[in-house]
Amino acid sequence: MPTSPTDRPAPTTTPPTLWPARGRFTGSAAAGVLRKHLQRLKDDGAVEDFLELPEDESPTGRRVFEARWQVEVAVTVRARLTVAKGAGHGQEWQLLAEAERPWDLRWPSPAAVFWPAEPDGGWAHESATGLRFLEVNFLPDEDKALRRVLRDALRDSWTVHVVVHEAMTPDARGRGPLTRFLPPGLHHRVVEHRATPQQLRAVNWALRDTGLEVPRGGALVLPGSPAPDSWNAADFAVRSVFLDGSEPVELVDAVTRFAALPTPLPEGAGEQLEALREQWHLYTLQEELERQRALVAMYAEALEAMTRSRDLYREAAERAHEALAAYRENAGAPVDEVSAPSRPAGGPLQQLTRTFERLKAARAPRPAAPRPDTASPAPAATADSTTSTTPAASAESTASATPAALGESTASAAPAVSAPSAAAAATAPSTASAESAPAQDSSGSRSASEPSARRSS
Repeated sequence: MPTSPTDRPAPTTTPPTLWPARGRFTGSAAAGVLRKHLQRLKDDGAVEDFLELPEDESPTGRRVFEARWQVEVAVTVRARLTVAKGAGHGQEWQLLAEAERPWDLRWPSPAAVFWPAEPDGGWAHESATGLRFLEVNFLPDEDKALRRVLRDALRDSWTVHVVVHEAMTPDARGRGPLTRFLPPGLHHRVVEHRATPQQLRAVNWALRDTGLEVPRGGALVLPGSPAPDSWNAADFAVRSVFLDGSEPVELVDAVTRFAALPTPLPEGAGEQLEALREQWHLYTLQEELERQRALVAMYAEALEAMTRSRDLYREAAERAHEALAAYRENAGAPVDEVSAPSRPAGGPLQQLTRTFERLKAARAPRPAAPRPDTASPAPAATADSTTSTTPAASAESTASATPAALGESTASAAPAVSAPSAAAAATAPSTASAESAPAQDSSGSRSASEPSARRSS
């Protein structure tokens, strides 16, 4: 959960209170230069305080510096500068400064606060193209290099790039940079590209894919990437610029109006802005007290919301228990004791099919008794018939045997039965004994031997 009492959604456009800039330090000891210069400003009272964050609290491969100062009475500026560690092509730095009210371009450049104002300080280089701020940067003579510089300028989202064409070669007064006439807040956010008289065609040929064109003897403010929604090439093209040392009023107005447009946040500035707002360290005692009070109020509000939610849940649970008790009382039995209905063994069709199978098995013809001369008397019942024939089935088969069927079986079996067989049949157990032990005598042999015994007697 965020711990800041001033949580704000991450913006997608540059806030009017924000001043963003990016550059490159050509040396390899940027941290030492920053530390020394900020300490001097603090001793002189130019800045209220500054802080170099420990490495464990800094992004990987970067050093972070924070500083705060006042530009007007009761208007505090909080700034955060990150600089990459030593690299072969210099050290890139990013600077975000935010004021307590919309930024006024008449305020000093925050880059001039962090970096020393030395002619050869090595820090006032634009990062994308490597060109210098507050100086004239002539376009390369080679067409390929010229296109590369303009392409990088069009893709840059941190810096404002201006292309100025010389209608004729100016004198010494006209060779000075025009950016020095801009407000201080734009000194380290604008790069001036200068095209010689014979480079106009090459410049416009390099810009043909974008639909842009630099007027002859004039200037054009490049839109950057992505371009502002309200940007129009005609509104930021200056028809003529006099390079005689005088202030180019129209060009200054065009650049100032472009800087005031709502533009998308530069690439990578969102994380820096969040860190500036949420991970700030340089609070005064009064600001820290107000911050802690705001935190207490925020936590109290969150606790109250949690308490309301708990009461609502408790009330809902009590109502659910009351409804469950009423249901049990009306049902007459506890809900937990009500068992689910057992699944039927089978459907009506399956039960009818089983009934017909039992009747078919009961009416099936019984096998005839074997002849004495062809087969030896078989046991009364085999293991299979013992296990497969139930007492109910034996009774059903005995009851279902008609007299005619008995007579036919007797007539066919009489010639083959001898006197000893009849005598043995006469001494056979009674019907009750046979019913109690159906596994010893098969129903078929019993029904065939009983009529023969009666006739012989």
